[in-house]
Amino acid sequence: MTFMITDRVLIESLTVYTTIGVYDWEKTIKQKLILDLEIAWDNKPAGKSDKVEFCLDYFVVCQSITSFIEANKFELIETVAERVAELVIKQFSVQWLKIKVSKPDAIANAGNVAVLIERSAN
Repeated sequence: MTFMITDRVLIESLTVYTTIGVYDWEKTIKQKLILDLEIAWDNKPAGKSDKVEFCLDYFVVCQSITSFIEANKFELIETVAERVAELVIKQFSVQWLKIKVSKPDAIANAGNVAVLIERSAN
């Protein structure tokens, strides 16, 4: 019998600066992106044992995402979401995640614009 992992690790408001945008002026500056992730992870082994080796190392996850985004240039937040999802699934053997990528300064009279995707390893 197979059970779906219902536990989650949440990473909220991960702020990264990168070159992102479709307009020429955007390609010459760094802009703020804010990421929120919900990652399926079986927390039971860590919770029962109190051993860090059974946890999803969210510090390393955040470092990997930050390094990846800072090292690249993008036109679309949709692309950032897809590429970060691929990175986390492959690098950390994650079966499912939800990621929201926000570009809060994209529209002057809007508090935020964002995309939200869900992806699985399958």
